[in-house]
Amino acid sequence: MQTGLKITAFAAGLAATFGSAYALGGALDPVAAPKEPSHQESPEGHGEKESPAAEKSAGEVPELPGGLQVSQGGFTLDLDTPRIEAGEPAELRFAVVDEGTSRNVTAFRREHDKELHLIVASSDLTTYRHLHPERAADGTWSTPVELPEAGGYRVFADFTPDEKNAEGVTLGADLAVSGDARPEPLPKPERTVTVDGYEVTLDGALSPGAGSELKLEVEKDGKPVTDLQPYLGAYGHLVALRAGDLAYLHVHPNGEPGDGRTKSGPEVSFTATAPSKGAYRLFLDFRHEGKVRTAAFTVYAGGAAPEKSAPQDGESADHGH
Repeated sequence: MQTGLKITAFAAGLAATFGSAYALGGALDPVAAPKEPSHQESPEGHGEKESPAAEKSAGEVPELPGGLQVSQGGFTLDLDTPRIEAGEPAELRFAVVDEGTSRNVTAFRREHDKELHLIVASSDLTTYRHLHPERAADGTWSTPVELPEAGGYRVFADFTPDEKNAEGVTLGADLAVSGDARPEPLPKPERTVTVDGYEVTLDGALSPGAGSELKLEVEKDGKPVTDLQPYLGAYGHLVALRAGDLAYLHVHPNGEPGDGRTKSGPEVSFTATAPSKGAYRLFLDFRHEGKVRTAAFTVYAGGAAPEKSAPQDGESADHGH
């Protein structure tokens, strides 16, 4: 454990921390594969030059992963609670603002049973919360929260505006939690983790720039759990965050309850695309016996998968709901 840092020093360095994290993310490999240039003969016949279309393509910047920006796609995340106290009950209040009208958005498309998904994660990815805020008529959202450790956090609002042809947007804003900041190293990779007596095993790997299947199998007392309960429209909900800058990955479940082919366990399947090589933290929410639990994994996109090992109680991070 590192020596505790006073929050006064943390507050002064918070902006620099996230600034450097963003720079790290920018230094990682791009998502898009290089395109073959289009050529045409020059009028002088002394070689080739790129066509205007190719020149434009070469100048395009790959789209950033979600959660790295507070404003994107014409919307801004207005976090009204940028600071709370560690270990103290608090209320997060925020709104999604339409930049075109400067008004709070009040119409959202329901995705995975919710109008908006709110994720809170510490910068060291050891504390994670998946919250379910309530929206007032004026477009203000609020939710209770209690975060155990001081330090820097990121708040993610994942939503789809209720507009024709609208696409999903994930916005991110910084949250400071006051107290003695004691950042932890990134947990080591494990194929199997234990949470509340459940053993969850990960099969599959993240691939940079390409979709890949991730399978997670849930067991309890050494027996497969075959009666998982639906949660957010699926038998599991998976969030992936990139270490360093906390880039947010959209992960989609393969199948849903009642579709005639998806079983209620023990295996839950997802498709995910890593925007770059590097370390990521996966958070699987699953419901069984009426309670939602979270299993967390560290994985490396573009690297060898860790060997399967015996689960260790107490190694999983604080992921309470």
